[in-house]
Amino acid sequence: MGNIQTVGPNQAMVISGGCCGGNSRKLIVGGWGWAWCLVTDVQSISLEVMTLNPVCESVETSEGVPVTVTGVAQVKVMRDTSFLEKACEQFLGKTVKEVERVILQTLEGHLRAILGTLSVEAIYQDRDQFAQLVREVASPDVCKMGIEIMSFTIKDIYDNVEYLASLGRAQTANVKRDADIGVAEANRDAGIREAECDKTKMDTKFSADAKIADASRNYKMQKADFDQEVNARKAEAELAYELQAAKEKQKIRAEEIEIEVVERRKLIDVEEKEILRKEKELIATVKRPAEAHAYKMELIAEGTR
Repeated sequence: MGNIQTVGPNQAMVISGGCCGGNSRKLIVGGWGWAWCLVTDVQSISLEVMTLNPVCESVETSEGVPVTVTGVAQVKVMRDTSFLEKACEQFLGKTVKEVERVILQTLEGHLRAILGTLSVEAIYQDRDQFAQLVREVASPDVCKMGIEIMSFTIKDIYDNVEYLASLGRAQTANVKRDADIGVAEANRDAGIREAECDKTKMDTKFSADAKIADASRNYKMQKADFDQEVNARKAEAELAYELQAAKEKQKIRAEEIEIEVVERRKLIDVEEKEILRKEKELIATVKRPAEAHAYKMELIAEGTR
């Protein structure tokens, strides 16, 4: 005797076996099928999206820094027949939790492997690229299980050695100087970074690395060139101003001299006229009367003779 078996749109049903003892298998997605009691096995698998939270704790990066990374992945069983058959082979008869655990272990394995090949800076500064890399590497493996990674994002990155915190403080002496070269060197570089930020201590008791020295030297050279150009332009402007002022003064002085010359000419004309006036006055008051008197005396003398 048989009965009708149904599944919802987010489930797939596998009907295997039959009344004749066959090994046939029938896949039904969101529909119904006929099953024989006692001789037909009916199992279902969920096609709903599963949200996973892969966590890798204290995984050493390529620089040897232990970090903990948590992510969020959205996965689901693919509906394509070939991939659905693979998923049924892997997960049929398992609970959703068991399926999630298998996929989660696969994602965490790839996540851990990729973490060991990247630096903290590459992971922290470009989370999207890191998540895309994990998705690309993990997809072939989960695809073999009929699973599709719909999305994968990095939720959080942190560590217990304050390495990421040091990145926020001007990378704490260039991220502890290329992955813990030494505590002493890191402290030295941190002091140099602080000195550069304060712009008050250019010479410290620690020697900066070659990159810092080159950067500082280039900065000083560029600043010196800039200051020299500014001072030159300023000097040119001041000189132009002084030259223009001198020209204006010369022009004013020339006009003043011309005015003085005109005034002196007028004064000379007045003096000359005054001399002529006095000469005429002398002629009229002295010379003419004297000549008249002399003439009179001459006439008197002539008459006396």
